[in-house]
Amino acid sequence: MHNLKSFLDAKADQYNSTLFIKEDPVSIPHLFSGKQDREIMGFFAATLAWGQRKTIISKCRDLADRLGNEPFRFVMEHDENELKQLLGFRHRTFNDEDLLYFIDFLRRHYQQHESLESAFLCDGVFTNVEDSLIHFEQYFFDHPNAPRRTRKHVATPIRNSACKRLNMFLRWMVRRDGKGVDFGLWKQIPQQALICPIDLHVDRTARQLGLITRKQTDWKAALELTRNLRTMDADDPVKYDFALFGLSVESKSQTHPSGNVSQLLRIPSNRL
Repeated sequence: MHNLKSFLDAKADQYNSTLFIKEDPVSIPHLFSGKQDREIMGFFAATLAWGQRKTIISKCRDLADRLGNEPFRFVMEHDENELKQLLGFRHRTFNDEDLLYFIDFLRRHYQQHESLESAFLCDGVFTNVEDSLIHFEQYFFDHPNAPRRTRKHVATPIRNSACKRLNMFLRWMVRRDGKGVDFGLWKQIPQQALICPIDLHVDRTARQLGLITRKQTDWKAALELTRNLRTMDADDPVKYDFALFGLSVESKSQTHPSGNVSQLLRIPSNRL
C-alpha cells in the first residue's frame, strides 16, 4: 500500500496540472471569471460530461454561445426571445426541454441565494456528501413544472447511482490546492468529505489496483473507492481522481497496449 500511495501521489501531481485543462470539461468554467458564471457553466459541463471529451467541450461551448457568454446575466435577466436561442440544443439525451428547466431552476435559486453551494446544504448545514446529493436532487425537482424526463440527468444516491457528474462538479467547486485546475470556490463543504467521481476510466483503473472490489459500479462502489483513497490521504482523497483517470489513458497508450495499469507499477495486480 505504501508503494501504491507513492505511485498514485506522483501521478496525481502529474495530471493535476493546468496543462491538461484544455482537453477536459473543466476547461468550460475556466473560460469565465465570475463566481456565479463558473458555478453555472461548471454545473452544465458536469451534467453534459457524457461521451467523448472533445464533443462534450464543443457542446458546452455551443451552450455558452447561446447564453451570450454571460451565463449568470442570462439566467437572471433573460426574456422570451433570448430563451428561443436555447431551442434545438441537444447533447445525447439532454435536450432543450431539459435545458429550459435547468435555466428556470437556476433563476429561482439565484433569486434567493448568492451561490449554488447552498443548494447542496441541508437547512444551511453540511453533514455529508450523500445527504447533500439527496437534498440537491429533491430541491432541484421541487417544482410543479419539473419535467419527468429531466430526472435522469440529476442523479441521487437514493437510486444507488454512482453520481459521477455531481461528484465531479463538487470536486471542481470545493477542492483548493492552488494548482489551477479545481476552483475552491465553496467553503462550507470540506474537501476531505468529497466522494471520488467514477467514470469508465477511473472504474477500470481502480479495479485493477484493487481499490474497488464491488461488482456493480454504483454509489456503494464510489464509497468503497473513496474509503480506500482516504487511507492514502485523509485530507484530500479525491486528488487521486487525477491519477486514476490519467493512468487509464496512459495504460491504453501505445507504450502500454494491454491497458493493464498493474504493468505501470511493475508488480502483479493480485499483490496490490
